[in-house]
Amino acid sequence: QVQLVESGGGLLQAGGSLSLSCAASGRTLSNYHMGWFRQAPGKDREFVAAITRSVISTACADSVKGRFTVSRDNAKNTAYLQIRSLKPEDTAVYYCAATFRSIATTVEAYNYWGQGTQVTVSS
Repeated sequence: QVQLVESGGGLLQAGGSLSLSCAASGRTLSNYHMGWFRQAPGKDREFVAAITRSVISTACADSVKGRFTVSRDNAKNTAYLQIRSLKPEDTAVYYCAATFRSIATTVEAYNYWGQGTQVTVSS
């Protein structure tokens, strides 16, 4: 099975930019569709963005469209989530996830998860 490790989180100011990485090991990342989710304190984990294994298609939640960009480099076994114009409401733990099945927006559709990386945005 694939192991996922997120990195790139931190404490940032509103208006700034951030790039999160999701490094895979154990299996080739190109076998999986990748998703990004986030979970704020006291809230459910929510879909943010996803990308197909062959980079043909991407999807973003309406709430982040235009500010979040998902990408991947299969040669580096890594997926990325770029966030610009950060807002305090972006504060959350960000998770990457992988699935063999089709690109999806639900937590239940993903088989493998990273441990998450904390993003905190101050106003």
